[in-house]
Amino acid sequence: MKNITSEQLRNLYIEFFKSKGHKQIQSASVIPENDPTVLFTTAGMHPLVPYLLGEKHPQGRRLTDFQKCIRTGDIDEVGDSSHCTFFEMLGNWSLGDYFKQQMIPWSYEFLTSEQYLGIDKNKIAVTVFAGDETAPTDEESAKLWENCGINKDDIYFLPKKHNWWGPAGTTGPCGPDTEMFIKVKEKCSKDCSPACDCGAFLEIWNDVFMAYNKLSDGTYAELQQKNVDTGMGLERTLCVLNGKKSVFDTDLFVDALKKLEELTGKKYEKNAKITKAFRVILDHIRTSVFMIGDEKGIVPSNVDQGYILRRILRRAIRYARQVELKEDGLLEIARVFVNKYKNIYPELETNKNKIENEIVKEYQKFTRTLEAGLKEFEKTIKKLNSDTIDGVTAFHLFDTFGFPLEITKELARENNLKVDEEGYKKAFDEHQKKSRAGSEQKFACGLADNQEATTHLHTATHLLHAALKKVISNNICQKGSNITAERLRFDFNLERPCTKEELEKVENLVNDIINQNIPVVMKEMTMEQAKKQGFVGLFTNKYGEIVKTYSIGDFSKEICGGPHANSTGELGQFKIVKEQSCSAGIRRIKAILII
Repeated sequence: MKNITSEQLRNLYIEFFKSKGHKQIQSASVIPENDPTVLFTTAGMHPLVPYLLGEKHPQGRRLTDFQKCIRTGDIDEVGDSSHCTFFEMLGNWSLGDYFKQQMIPWSYEFLTSEQYLGIDKNKIAVTVFAGDETAPTDEESAKLWENCGINKDDIYFLPKKHNWWGPAGTTGPCGPDTEMFIKVKEKCSKDCSPACDCGAFLEIWNDVFMAYNKLSDGTYAELQQKNVDTGMGLERTLCVLNGKKSVFDTDLFVDALKKLEELTGKKYEKNAKITKAFRVILDHIRTSVFMIGDEKGIVPSNVDQGYILRRILRRAIRYARQVELKEDGLLEIARVFVNKYKNIYPELETNKNKIENEIVKEYQKFTRTLEAGLKEFEKTIKKLNSDTIDGVTAFHLFDTFGFPLEITKELARENNLKVDEEGYKKAFDEHQKKSRAGSEQKFACGLADNQEATTHLHTATHLLHAALKKVISNNICQKGSNITAERLRFDFNLERPCTKEELEKVENLVNDIINQNIPVVMKEMTMEQAKKQGFVGLFTNKYGEIVKTYSIGDFSKEICGGPHANSTGELGQFKIVKEQSCSAGIRRIKAILII
């Protein structure tokens, strides 16, 4: 096998298939086009589904490319030697042109020819579909491999779980496949095969023979146009060809890894904890760079692709703290990846400022809640008398400290603990019921009714109040409000007009808190307790001795009668529409929520 760089491997693959009459096409976005069944492009074939189903491609019937892909289903595995959330897939397609008889010999040629990868045929094992009620045993593929020169003992028949590909969503083109493996060590037993988890075999390539279309009722229909779809993972293939222990030792990561060692003063292989932290940071920052820098652009949020990006970035931030890598350090790692890939994916260079800005914003948001949550977690596990964090405690970490359940679970695993997820869900449901019950009560605090829209605008008023204090002056106090289902009106003390820049900062800060989807937590306590804990309130003489307090993380703490939204993520986009004088020393803001 040859020592080879990522650039050389891309070029060899593309040039090989060009020599076989293929046209190179460009990588599509990591966000699928008009496909609601999946969040990301998960394989090279994904952007080509219409053409695999019969639509004519403008470049013809033989295509090849390298495609940006994202898979996050096994995000918890990142940190081992091979899992990546972002990866590149080298691929070629026949859209109703050639089939098994051409593809398998070409695969053998590319793998074994000295002009290309130069792998010893005795190092190669292959698998083919064993057959079931959907399709027959793929004897044809097995015979083609044997005719090429693969030893019969190195050809394995495996069931659909291992040798059937697709569809990318719930419906679509699919079919039996043949997979190619490198034998990296001795088999663990006589029954060992590429399906075994012992590590004797490492997959390098996959040829899918799309002969079927899976329908919405779960049945399979034969395709009129039979296709070939192949996929060779760039990272894993580089690892195998260069004899590396992990994908993080390849040239794709080596510059960023060196920068990480330089910034932290720590060695990658010092111990298992540092190694895992480095790998998570490298993988997740690279993935974030490609998500944010994509031509369709993703930003952190609480829904869909934005939620996955937020989860990935926050996981990277937590591991960065473990190795004492600060905000600027994460930016430097991101810059290394932009520089590494900018000639191949120029959109990263175009969007580099956006990439850096979004990483900084998410870092700052998350670190505000992370420190308090980590301290509380440490207190929690010291008090445990079992191996399980109960659901109520896990929910407390979430509703009081904004600690996502995923991070609580991950921290628990690191401490050989479990989390009662069912108990967490029950506590969460009970919280929502209490919040809904509170929403049924009318109150006199500028809120005219308890329609959902009005309730949301009232919650937004709390955020506006807190944001004005943070942006302009902590001396700002609410002087009155009037809220309808269409808009909020908020009066506050200020001797001058707000500047345009101040209003933009206030608006952005409110939307940041909305995007964090922070729970709105209600607790009853005495007025004295509320004041001691820093809760503020207008018309406090009207509430009585026991008051309701509403906290939104550590951002807003107010005494109020309700009702409120369950969490800030329900509110939509906050927009200031007008700022004006109300009376001497009093300003008025009118704002709306865009759902």
